[in-house]
Amino acid sequence: MKQLIQNLGSGETIVADIPTPSVGRNQVLIATQASVVSVGTERMLIQFGRANLLDKARQQPDKVKQVLEKVKTDGLATTMNAVRSKLDQPVPLGYCNAGIVLAVGSEVRGFAPGDRVVSNGPHAEVVCVAENLCAKIPDGVSYEEAAFAVLGAIALQGIRLIQPTLGETMVVTGLGLIGLLAVQLLRANGCRVLGVDFDPKKCELARQFGAETVDLSAGGDPVAAAMAFSRGRGVDGVVITAATKSNEPMHQAALMCRKRGRIVLTGVVGLELMRDDFYKKELSFQVSCSYGPGRYEEAYEDRAMDYPEAFVRWTAQRNFEAFLDVLQSNQVNLKPLIQHRFPFDRAIEAYEGIGGGVLGVVLEYPSVEGRSDLTNRQVNLVTSAAPATGEVSAGVLGAGNFSAGVLIPALAAAGAKLHTVVSSGGVSGTHVAKKYGFARSSTDNNSVFDDPAINSVFVTTRHDSHARYVVRAIEAGKRAFVEKPLALTREELSEVTTAYQAATDPFVMVGFNRRFSPFIEKLKSMLDAQSQPKTMIMTVNAGAIPADHWTQNPLVGGGRIIGEGCHFIDLLRHLAGHPIVEVRATAAKDAAGNAIEDQATIILTFADGSVGTVLYLANGHRSFPKERLEVFVGERIVQLDNFRSMKAYGWPGFTGMKSKTVDKGHANEFKAIVNAIRDGRPAPIPFAEIVEVTAATFDAVDQIRG
Repeated sequence: MKQLIQNLGSGETIVADIPTPSVGRNQVLIATQASVVSVGTERMLIQFGRANLLDKARQQPDKVKQVLEKVKTDGLATTMNAVRSKLDQPVPLGYCNAGIVLAVGSEVRGFAPGDRVVSNGPHAEVVCVAENLCAKIPDGVSYEEAAFAVLGAIALQGIRLIQPTLGETMVVTGLGLIGLLAVQLLRANGCRVLGVDFDPKKCELARQFGAETVDLSAGGDPVAAAMAFSRGRGVDGVVITAATKSNEPMHQAALMCRKRGRIVLTGVVGLELMRDDFYKKELSFQVSCSYGPGRYEEAYEDRAMDYPEAFVRWTAQRNFEAFLDVLQSNQVNLKPLIQHRFPFDRAIEAYEGIGGGVLGVVLEYPSVEGRSDLTNRQVNLVTSAAPATGEVSAGVLGAGNFSAGVLIPALAAAGAKLHTVVSSGGVSGTHVAKKYGFARSSTDNNSVFDDPAINSVFVTTRHDSHARYVVRAIEAGKRAFVEKPLALTREELSEVTTAYQAATDPFVMVGFNRRFSPFIEKLKSMLDAQSQPKTMIMTVNAGAIPADHWTQNPLVGGGRIIGEGCHFIDLLRHLAGHPIVEVRATAAKDAAGNAIEDQATIILTFADGSVGTVLYLANGHRSFPKERLEVFVGERIVQLDNFRSMKAYGWPGFTGMKSKTVDKGHANEFKAIVNAIRDGRPAPIPFAEIVEVTAATFDAVDQIRG
């Protein structure tokens, strides 16, 4: 199937061949029949992509600050590579979609194949979206009309926040698509409406919908007009749907309002507010979030957990439904707003014609009838033969930022034959496949395990799938690499161990890459020459991650110690060179006495008497090195900062080493893996040691969680 994609780095917009997305348990697969171009939002995105690096930086000063801070800790070369990798990611365009349900996930109950639905899916022939971000299209509403439901829900959510009542006077500042929909919805609520814009044609449309208007291009004074419109009292509320960097819309809104008036921002404007504007009138100001409650919330979108209607009447999905009902009852007129229609195969042409005055642009899609390609979950890019003896033919599961920016380049550089990359949505996987020369992009995980042309599986997906995929790879007789962690629970670890022991010639490797850093390789050789026990301190300045991030979810990411802290337990185990015999762990506690897992201290005792301490801390400052290792042994000390510089104290003939980039060992790690597979040797890290480190991590977390 085909999808419209924007490259933020080059600014190129293309219609790409993408495999049909896979369907998650709470998702709906939809064959698109119409989609609407959100002219303002998508034009800004395209213009940003086409800007040079300097102009991009000027538009995102907050991101520039983050980049400068990263330069201080990671160095210029590493930082620039990260920036380029981020900008290289393809961005799907669009979020206003209407079509026919092709399939639903195993836990979806509200939709079935054949249903006509709207969603926030992108411009693509097939989209896969969360169940709670879909709504059924009522009878009598066309696909073209229904595709405006998401934009309508954005306008509707702003209006819900302004809380209009019959007879109130309202101002809508900015008469683009959302503004003109807001005008009609406010009129449907029984309000008198004043529209404000620089475009005379948009003002004329607003008048057709029953509003009075102020044409700023003709020198109209919006404040004076609003006062006259409200009979000198000041308006009851202002909905700002404009897009500008100017602070003037907010200032004018405050001047227009009566005492205790309401202002809601649905657009994007300057927010340098003047206190007196709000103080003297006790004005209320609120920013509206997209389509409504639930948007951007992982539980609502990914896990389909809805708000009870008794407590949150209007969620994102219910706003979709409400706007569709308004369309069915003909309370909103879309016909004057639709100014252009293009078949989807001419979508690029549609974007080239977008100007500042354009409103509704509809993309039309071919009929679903007879379209067998809409369920094709793989795209073949080059012909691939079966692997030659000793060749590493790789199937990669996952094409996220870290996989695409770090792991896959290292795998390619190590000389592996890149056969198939799998991603759930297909976009990132296809981009990576083309960039690094994979033979195939797929959205079907089975394609990697079932294809005899693939002898090695590299798992880089979310943590809750790691153990399951490793077991499948072992049972399929394939070499398995998995990014840490190996497992989230002791039960999963037991399942992997059982499969490994039952296999004839198993190969399992976990991505404990820090062992392979040139700094650690040098340090390991130095420590191996010392017979005394070592005292090691690993300080991890991990940085804060929101509590609702997937890595913090014990069922999905395992939490930060299992998800990332295992790296440092493994590193100290490697440097000690002896088994772990005792694990002690504790963490800071919040006011309620609950452990703060990412403010933890883990003490490891090794069989030779060595002791290692991992300080995993999310409450530090980003200017401090993210990772600092200190080793004390035999009246000698080594200090390693962020895998960029190492200082040695008391070591004859060696004072330290430096690198221009952060080198955490990924390149050496994948060379070791590929060479081991090619030569028929065991994995670079013994499986027993991987199990030992994983079990020690579970011991630490059990003690922290109590």
